[in-house]
Amino acid sequence: MQRIRLRYTKRGRLRFTSHRDFQRAFERALRRAEVPMAYSAGFTPHPKVSYANAAPTGTGSEAEYLEIALTEARDPEQLRVLLDESLPAGLDVIEAVEARVSGLADRLTASVWELRLDGVDPADAGRAVAAFNAADAVEVQRMTKNGVRTFDARPAVVHLESLESSDGTETHSSRADRPTDQPCAILRLVVRHVTPAVRPDDVLSGLRAVADLAPPVPAAVTRLAQGLFDEETGTVTDPLAPDREAATAPTEAETAAAATAPA
Repeated sequence: MQRIRLRYTKRGRLRFTSHRDFQRAFERALRRAEVPMAYSAGFTPHPKVSYANAAPTGTGSEAEYLEIALTEARDPEQLRVLLDESLPAGLDVIEAVEARVSGLADRLTASVWELRLDGVDPADAGRAVAAFNAADAVEVQRMTKNGVRTFDARPAVVHLESLESSDGTETHSSRADRPTDQPCAILRLVVRHVTPAVRPDDVLSGLRAVADLAPPVPAAVTRLAQGLFDEETGTVTDPLAPDREAATAPTEAETAAAATAPA
């Protein structure tokens, strides 16, 4: 059995697809591409697909991950092309690697998000960000199936800044088809994956709580990256890097052969 890990996106209008919608679309793409999938046992076998930490409905993403199990070996790049051609534009498979190191889900410990706040002056956003960062605790509320839950969103946010979208720096949100004839603030944040999960809308609720920042229209939210959080550098690393490195590393047999080869 071969395992392939894929990175895919949710762009444009496809950001409004739910995780279940994507699952159905992806399973159709597997059939169209004639991927030799491994299936689960039982009365209702399902293709062996493992989804990892899907983005909330309504948010865009450049970094969604899943893993599939195959009964026959396939070239990862050729498989990526076939699947990408079989999915609608906006759900784009942009990377594929063979799984060489276990624990993909364990490498997804943080996310980098970008929030576009149309109608919000960047100076006001900057003051709200400063207030959020200075707070020891930021209590927010979220409606759950068990009722309203109150929790502290501050510890999960390891980095929050306001970007100047007018300084010539091209952000992901500045390329979106959003209005540009009004003030606009761009926020960038790094959030740890904790329990309960702290989502971008929780951070927006926190900004409203500490600084009365209330965007007049819903924020355009995009996940730019997710992976292992590096405590030393404060960055989020590529979760597929260990698999790529293992693929290029020499095997034990190759290392032994090189050691015994004549000089």
